[in-house]
Amino acid sequence: MSIKSFGAKLFASIIHKKTQKWLKNPVETQAKVLADLVAQAKHTAFGKDHHFELIRDAVTFAQQVPVRDYEGLKPYVDRVVNGEEDVLWKGKPLYFAKTSGTTSGAKFIPLTKESMPYHIEAARNAILAYIHETGIADFVDGKMIFLQGSPVLEQVNGINLGRLSGIVAHYVPAYLQKNRLPSWETNCIEDWETKVDAIVEETVRENMTVISGIPSWIQMYFERLKSREGKNVGDIFKNFNLFIYGGVNFEPYRAKFEQLIGRRVPSIELFPASEGFFAYQDSQKEKGLLLLLNAGIFYEFIKVEDFYSAQPKRYTIGEVELGVNYVLLISTNAGLWSYNIGDTVQFVNLKPHRIVVSGRIKHFISAFGEHVIGKEVETALQEAMEGTGVQVNEFTVAPQITPVEGLPYHEWFIEFGQAPDNMEEFALRIDAALRKQNVYYDDLIVGKVLRTLVIRSVEQEGFQAYMKSIGKLGGQNKLPRLSNDRSIADQLKID
Repeated sequence: MSIKSFGAKLFASIIHKKTQKWLKNPVETQAKVLADLVAQAKHTAFGKDHHFELIRDAVTFAQQVPVRDYEGLKPYVDRVVNGEEDVLWKGKPLYFAKTSGTTSGAKFIPLTKESMPYHIEAARNAILAYIHETGIADFVDGKMIFLQGSPVLEQVNGINLGRLSGIVAHYVPAYLQKNRLPSWETNCIEDWETKVDAIVEETVRENMTVISGIPSWIQMYFERLKSREGKNVGDIFKNFNLFIYGGVNFEPYRAKFEQLIGRRVPSIELFPASEGFFAYQDSQKEKGLLLLLNAGIFYEFIKVEDFYSAQPKRYTIGEVELGVNYVLLISTNAGLWSYNIGDTVQFVNLKPHRIVVSGRIKHFISAFGEHVIGKEVETALQEAMEGTGVQVNEFTVAPQITPVEGLPYHEWFIEFGQAPDNMEEFALRIDAALRKQNVYYDDLIVGKVLRTLVIRSVEQEGFQAYMKSIGKLGGQNKLPRLSNDRSIADQLKID
């Protein structure tokens, strides 16, 4: 055992003990976080406008602070972008994380000196939790790649602006710098395809032990490695034994990854966003991601079915239930307040609080009242693939409301790595798995309002071509699993 791996195990034990203290007292931990957030922001413009001096607990907080998404908070954000201090949080932010907006163009999410450390610590602690549970730490001696956006930052009124992954690149600990790839120069390449080719050249002869990134873009990297070398990734990187990912559900990609790698590699799932680092997989044995209750974020939850009502009830961590689909709201030490990030979650454990990401509140299909969410289509596809040898590179689902003939249906656009022998039979397997999960969808099929879903086979690299056409190839960009319209479907090229 090397000195570095021994030190990693020791550090993992220390962090584990610290984690146990707050996760055993979830309600008290969140109450303390809320009190601290309100106290620090009491004299900001937002705090004064919302009478933070009256807030005593979660109930009075909900009375004073309405639920907002980015559009609702944008007037305050614009003031921060224009250089004003003490607007959403004390002083000025250190950074703006630039993300893609849906109705207002680019979004500028503030990162402060109080919030930034939690992004770094959470990613670190996820790896340490893995080390503590498994006792495996030798991967720290090899090379690690973090497939991310460019670290080159712009400036807006003296505040640095960039993609979150590029900002985080400036915070890689010194003890990892010698192990980290790609090089700074390669990381700065803006064009994604050129960047992936450069990363292949830099890494192909290295002892890669940890690889991290969004699965769809790691898959592209793996495919180019395999094409270049003519052998599996696991043979190229014999000591590759930890895959870290976030952003999307890995299960639809798992079979393809195992085929590209040549074996199964242990993985750690993360739930980061520009708005905060919310959860990570703390156990290889238990389902779900540990919700980080002491990371400068106060959480509220609204049941999805109540979200669009006039005054939906906002639940705190002590009130949530297992298996309920909640819209996730956050208030943070970067100055976001009762902020709807757009993600929906379900709790799979309450001791400690572990979640799964069930979808996006704006990404669903309910063209016929079926209320189908992302988790349901991903689970249905995964169940249909079991034992079939089918491999899926990417997919998305849209409603077909006005077919040329017959009943309407859900249209699945799938890019296969290995297509099924019988496409109609595979469609029936997906359909049965979806009907089992969603009673509304089942009722529509039984009542002959909808017919069985239809699969369209997308040409190879078709989804990459689509993402490139809209300027979102690579980085932290993700393809929506579901659309309630055909804005994506009608732009895909079918085999």
